[in-house]
Amino acid sequence: MKGRKLFQTVGLAQSNSMNVEQTLAELVSIDSRSSVSNLAVINYAAPRLEALGLCTRLYPYRDERGVKKFNLVAVYPKSFEDGSEIELALVGHTDTVPFDPAWGGALALERREGKLYGRGACDTKGFIAAALAALAETDLSKLTRPLALVLTADEEVGCLGAKRLAEARPFRARSAVIGEPTSLRPMRAGKGYCLAEVTLRGREGHSAYPALGASAITRAARLVTRVEAIAEELKGEAHDAFDPPHTTINVGRIEGGTAKNIIAGECRFTLEWRPLPGQPPERVVELVRREAEALRAADGDFVYEVEVTRLDRGVETRADSPLVRALEEATGLEAGTISFGTEAPQLAELGADAVVFGPGDIRVAHRTGEFVPAAELDEAVSILRRIIERFCAPAHP
Repeated sequence: MKGRKLFQTVGLAQSNSMNVEQTLAELVSIDSRSSVSNLAVINYAAPRLEALGLCTRLYPYRDERGVKKFNLVAVYPKSFEDGSEIELALVGHTDTVPFDPAWGGALALERREGKLYGRGACDTKGFIAAALAALAETDLSKLTRPLALVLTADEEVGCLGAKRLAEARPFRARSAVIGEPTSLRPMRAGKGYCLAEVTLRGREGHSAYPALGASAITRAARLVTRVEAIAEELKGEAHDAFDPPHTTINVGRIEGGTAKNIIAGECRFTLEWRPLPGQPPERVVELVRREAEALRAADGDFVYEVEVTRLDRGVETRADSPLVRALEEATGLEAGTISFGTEAPQLAELGADAVVFGPGDIRVAHRTGEFVPAAELDEAVSILRRIIERFCAPAHP
């Protein structure tokens, strides 16, 4: 495989015999917020994977602030050639969201009443710990089809690491388990995630003489009202497997104007939408532009700009996919759907039937006091080990 083999052993135990909770404790102790480099996590994982017999390669890049980030692709067997097909990829993101400085235990895993607390314990260092433990428990020498553990950077700020891997195409994949907190229920479909900045222009003037100016805030209000109507229109394009069963739209931020007595010369708002699988992610942009053009037809001075900043489509793996069926059998749970963004679209670009799965509940992720149930963490190890053996051992068709 191409890529760089660049890692250093950090001051952490590298024994592959440690249990999953110990592994999680060491992962949580590493500050890997998206604002800093994730190299320490890579330095922790890579020697363990090499010791197990996997070939590790790094794919580094610098983020928009110049911070160096790393994607790690570890493959068994070591004879795997760049660009070839992997039977099964386990994918986890190494970065976490920020944490409140007042949370003294953010980087020190704590067990209380069967729950393991710490930043990233749920999202998604718990999955990474389970994957490392599952690999350690598996007799890899008996596998006859290629297996990979993929650790990505910058998922929390736009799946940026996974997108770079999708562009680089270091491998193709038939199946991929995307680590996210799903309470150990396989999720075979997910909505996309898209963002745009919409700017309205006006003419500044003294607020005592409104005829001399044109309020960008008023124009934005007119367009936001029409965005609300677009959201209602999209309810007619339903996918009953989702909750809610349609593409959702949110105006999450709005700002404009310079003073209470000045007619606003500019107003901007942030538009977020989560498209259903199969729906073009740019459809909402087209509908917003349609409404903006209608407003301009009635007001020749109506000036607007729409800048799309993220356009991730939804993804759906068929219900009869071998991976979906295998995870349903292993968990005893019917595959479901999720409405939050994941790296599944990028693995789908690499050819994989992608299923989102992992210990923990997304509803406790990102908050102070984030946790993963210890029992779920242990069960995840067992499930992932069985999935590895099922897909990469000789009996798998």
